[in-house]
Amino acid sequence: MSNMAKAFVNGKAFIPFITCGDPSLAVTEQLVYAMEEAGADLIELGIPFSDPTAEGPVIQEANVRALSGGVTTDRIFAMVEKIRKHTQIPMAFMTYANVVFSYGTERFIQTASELGMDALILPDVPYEEKEEFDIPCRQHGIDLISLIAPTSHDRIRTIARDAAGFVYCVSSMGVTGSRREIKTNIQEMVNLVKKEKEIPCAVGFGISTPDQAAQMAAQSDGVIVGSAIVKLCAVHGAGAVPYVKEYVRQMKNAIR
Repeated sequence: MSNMAKAFVNGKAFIPFITCGDPSLAVTEQLVYAMEEAGADLIELGIPFSDPTAEGPVIQEANVRALSGGVTTDRIFAMVEKIRKHTQIPMAFMTYANVVFSYGTERFIQTASELGMDALILPDVPYEEKEEFDIPCRQHGIDLISLIAPTSHDRIRTIARDAAGFVYCVSSMGVTGSRREIKTNIQEMVNLVKKEKEIPCAVGFGISTPDQAAQMAAQSDGVIVGSAIVKLCAVHGAGAVPYVKEYVRQMKNAIR
């Protein structure tokens, strides 16, 4: 069983996202351990980018703070190397095509694989353009995660057929950030995927409360939460670890 598959074997997966280097890489490392202890099944590590088009203000501001703190891809790789000495929890990088491209696509993916990363999420790469990233990912055993949106109805089956790791179901149109309510018919999206391929489906964008998490998990295989966690990092800074840990614990309990 791949490391990625392990994220989905203990019931519904809880998948937290954090921006690397906000407030510091030392705190990011501690957050990974704390979130795993609190019940996280897979951790998404955001590599900051100056123009994160899919993100709302919360994660945009985290990107700015991290970059102005001197975070680079190489420093994030060094942090992952440290993390992998202590835990084998499934981990995915989430970043933008430009970050990978400017580092050197082949070099980025090979390094991520050697460090023990399991997957890569590039929200700005549409299905039709994923090949230049997908080929090296397949060569190096990294899952390039496919995203499907409520509007991609006709394309969902095509995307699912080709998907690896899990399918990231975008629950609401627009950018990341908390939503008061999520109106998308997630069940329908998940059913379309499963008709095509037996692959886990996790729902992200807009989920922030235990109730929302439970509602989304009932219709899918897992729940992805970013902005609500990044907000805790913004508010508590270097003291964020216990707050994030408690939040993850509540969210994981809500979807059990």
